[in-house]
Amino acid sequence: MDKILSVLFVLLLFSYPSSALPLCTDLRAPTTPKSSLAFCPYNGTSCCNPSEDLELQNRFQAMNISDTACASVVKSILCATCDPFSAELLEVKSRPRPVPILCNSTAGTAVSSLSDNDFCSMTWNSCQNVPILNSPFAPSLQSKAHVRQNASISKLTDLWQSKSDFCNAFGGVTDEISLCFNGEPVSLNKTNTLPPPKGLCLEKIGNGSYLNMVAHPDGSNRAFFSNQAGKIWLATIPNQDSGEVMELDESSPFVDLTDQVHLDTSFGMMGMAFHPDFAKNGRFFASYNCDKEKSPGCGGICACNSDVGCDPSQLGSLDSGPHCKYHNVVSEFTANGTASNPSMAEKATPLEVRRIFTIGLPFGANHGGQILFGPEDGYLYIMMGDGGSKGDPYNFAQNKKSLLGKIIRVDVDNIPSEEDIVKLGLWGNYSIPQDNPYSEDKELGLEIWALGLRNPWRCSFDSERPSYFLCADVGQDQYEEVDIISKGGNYGWRVYEGPLVFKPQQTPGGNTSANSIDSILPVVGYSHSEINKLGSAAISGGYFYRAKTDQCTYGSYLYGDLYANHIWAASETPQESGNFSKADVPFSCAPDSPVKCSTVPNSNLPALEYIFSFGEDNRKDVFILTQSGVYRVVRPDLYIWMLNRELGTCAEPMGLQPEKIIVFIIFALLFSAFLDLVSMNVG
Repeated sequence: MDKILSVLFVLLLFSYPSSALPLCTDLRAPTTPKSSLAFCPYNGTSCCNPSEDLELQNRFQAMNISDTACASVVKSILCATCDPFSAELLEVKSRPRPVPILCNSTAGTAVSSLSDNDFCSMTWNSCQNVPILNSPFAPSLQSKAHVRQNASISKLTDLWQSKSDFCNAFGGVTDEISLCFNGEPVSLNKTNTLPPPKGLCLEKIGNGSYLNMVAHPDGSNRAFFSNQAGKIWLATIPNQDSGEVMELDESSPFVDLTDQVHLDTSFGMMGMAFHPDFAKNGRFFASYNCDKEKSPGCGGICACNSDVGCDPSQLGSLDSGPHCKYHNVVSEFTANGTASNPSMAEKATPLEVRRIFTIGLPFGANHGGQILFGPEDGYLYIMMGDGGSKGDPYNFAQNKKSLLGKIIRVDVDNIPSEEDIVKLGLWGNYSIPQDNPYSEDKELGLEIWALGLRNPWRCSFDSERPSYFLCADVGQDQYEEVDIISKGGNYGWRVYEGPLVFKPQQTPGGNTSANSIDSILPVVGYSHSEINKLGSAAISGGYFYRAKTDQCTYGSYLYGDLYANHIWAASETPQESGNFSKADVPFSCAPDSPVKCSTVPNSNLPALEYIFSFGEDNRKDVFILTQSGVYRVVRPDLYIWMLNRELGTCAEPMGLQPEKIIVFIIFALLFSAFLDLVSMNVG
């Protein structure tokens, strides 16, 4: 059965290529200009504003192109900088190009058979003998050009010996991993969409209640779990279909940090992260709250200070709770010295190696606290809420100098000197990545990666497409949202709550007008009234499902609500567009779950009680961390489904009707037998 499903899974993958997220050449998300562009034909979502559009127009006019056909082609190429997919077209993450990849129908084949119907050929045919001042095609990429490097006027025939040479350098195709430019704004195949699953099948593998789960960096079947009180455990995750439970000894934690952690309803250890090289260096990090009145080492600068236009003495007029008594802390610990090598360590030392970050909280809620390492850049991301109090009265989330209501990005591999920490005004022992947004926006705090968030609760990078960095942001009165986080992105709070205009009741910190920001709308979300007549809701972000066990869920982003009555699967429509549609999917427990699942009274719904968080292991299986235990999303049982099609039981396999499933199985069996035969002959 496993072999059949694996073959089917591979077949399905061939139909759904993966490519790029809409990103501009500065790796920021495209926005909608406040006014129309006069020169380039990008008047919806664009990577250009009117001033950048004018710069392109001036550059084009300075080229002094006399031929109308060539001028039209060159204009479209220059304007590709404004395309929402310009980062991909100009390959800014690998080798930035002077012009986009030009669609070439014969890329990768013998160039002698080039067709005149592709855009690369059109560009050559239109411009080969036309003089261009400061041509975008010179001098870059001219590996075979015979022209002076400082030539200001050139023809394509001066730079390239033939159309073949030109299109070898500038041509390409749209395929599974890249896009090409055909002279018009990129348009994705709208039929290329993964449907959401019909439902989810869960199995319960443990009874413990945890807030965080992190896969062991050594790639094994082990994972770390932590609770709000401050304990971290190392667990072994059983194979699916084994009938075994998770191996975790509550009496023997990996490390106990409860002495450092202040525990209360909204306080505790909120996050943990293990260095990408943990298996070699033993470094790991904990994000928690401390009480400066009870813990001597808790002190730090209050987030409410004169630098951000906030007077701590005035906080009491807004909220009766303690002010700057509690802190958000990120500390480094080590597993070195507890085993022959860190990857084998089953215990760690609870002594802090260094304090990475400390900030005093003006109010008693909305302080985020998740931490994780970027899979591509290796930097540490710290999720910060707006600091609490209803409506973010001091407008911290929009204040570019405040670190509240932000996603922070820091380098913990290069620790600066005490002198540099003081000189730069840092909040701890870290350095600033050179490509943080402050390098382009001097008003931003050095650490800030994104802003305009209320209380980000569970963010994750897609394991297959790391540019997809999704964060759930807990709303206040009306709306819960999921955002795709990009460099320098502003996600609107407290100008907006999700897509809705927000009107704060108190504004001692001033207001931000909607016209003054380029707010990025959530990709999916839900209103409070949509799921609960009382209006109570709190989102928990999840993961893109990338395991090879439930084929019909593959590619969907799974997330849920605290009150555990709803789990959603969000599908990108079309793929790589950044546009998502959600489905509120039914879920149930597998009848052979290793730990018996209880159900909600008068319902078939598993009694999850509260959904605290989601997790992902090294197999890319997705887990749901709840008050009642740890649940894993598993593949539906094909035969049980065919016998019992009642909605709400395990998911419909591959979203197909029974007769279609039978055809797939027959084909898969034949294909599997063919592979076995080939293997025998090769052997």
